[in-house]
Amino acid sequence: MSKILIRGAQVLGGEVQDVLIDGETIAATARQGEIDWSGTGLSAEGATVIEAEGQILLPGLVDLHTHLREPGREDSETVLTGTRAAASGGYTAVFAMANTHPVADTAGVVEQVWRLGKQSGYCDVQPIGAVTVGLEGKKLAELGAMNDSAAGVTVFSDDGKCVDDAVIMRRALEYVKAFGGVVAQHAQEPRLTEGAQMNEGIVSAELGLGGWPAVAEESIIARDVLLAEHVGSRVHICHLSTAGSVEIVRWAKSRGIDVTAEVTPHHLLLTDELVRSYNPVYKVNPPLRTEKDVLALREALADGTIDIVATDHAPHPHEDKDCEWAAAAMGMVGLETALSVVQQTMVETGLLDWAGVADRMSFAPARIGRATGHGRPVSAGEPANLTLLDPAYRGVVDPAGFASRSRNTPYEGRELPGRVTHTILRGRATVVDGKLA
Repeated sequence: MSKILIRGAQVLGGEVQDVLIDGETIAATARQGEIDWSGTGLSAEGATVIEAEGQILLPGLVDLHTHLREPGREDSETVLTGTRAAASGGYTAVFAMANTHPVADTAGVVEQVWRLGKQSGYCDVQPIGAVTVGLEGKKLAELGAMNDSAAGVTVFSDDGKCVDDAVIMRRALEYVKAFGGVVAQHAQEPRLTEGAQMNEGIVSAELGLGGWPAVAEESIIARDVLLAEHVGSRVHICHLSTAGSVEIVRWAKSRGIDVTAEVTPHHLLLTDELVRSYNPVYKVNPPLRTEKDVLALREALADGTIDIVATDHAPHPHEDKDCEWAAAAMGMVGLETALSVVQQTMVETGLLDWAGVADRMSFAPARIGRATGHGRPVSAGEPANLTLLDPAYRGVVDPAGFASRSRNTPYEGRELPGRVTHTILRGRATVVDGKLA
């Protein structure tokens, strides 16, 4: 079994430690230079040494909201290219959304995605099952069969579409409660967003683009937290984007409702003012909101109202984004830039320390999705799923260097802080010195 010795890293941004990995497990940790080998049977002899002075050691990142597109849209992304992008961004586990072709609404399709993840070897892939057959919102999918499959699905979502029928949503919450699952809702009241192109507000009025009102998101969240309370089940809110949504989730948590929520990196940084360029790279669902919303989202992530950061990595081929605004697909890639955006918006603003980042990007998403072996403490006996970050690095984003098959990033040409230098999956380095191994 291989050994790796990480020397002089700041674990969760705190104490400088040495960490010895032996096989798939963290064998020992101690203050730098103070690992006591006597009587342990351990040795660093033959270990690959990573000199990590000035670097932050985090548990491997976990993304609860990734679109890998396979099967069916391999022109956008595959499980292999998507997991390579994930590893490049410091992720050791991702949850793959169900809006593939065919839809992941049966045990057979989720097992296919799960096995493709196993074959890739760059990070663990946990499929998310569809809530309804074909994402059509009319009939519950095979929730129990997907949970019983080899993939062991615990998270269900029609992401890309809202489960807008209250009866269907209630039945889904009741069904997953039996095996401790969770329904992840794409909160978008469809009647309120017909023809919508961007956030409804001053900018949409000036540009003459159809507005996407905040209430379309907030009304669904309000309904669903009440449904979750009524049936005593878990609900997770995908890509929360408005200040009003924050207040609803905060109220629900104060009542003891079992609700969790996520925010994307792009909603922590970008605003609807960017749409003035008419560049379709900024077209996303839910849309970029106002500066007031951005600040509310940051505060909510800091105080725990929003539980996690999830990328909503949504790759598209060039022809689907390089066109007029109205015809362009919605979505942005995000796996390879997420940690840098969080560093800029949350750490460098003083809203979160690195321990807080570890919670929002590893511990909490692993707990919500029940990702076995991930989101674990950096301590002896734990699985060696780890991420090393150089926080002093500054670089300009160049999508030509992405591992993802798609290039639709809103950060092209923008300077962002931080660089993942190493990603380690069960004791094997998938990224070394910033490059895929």
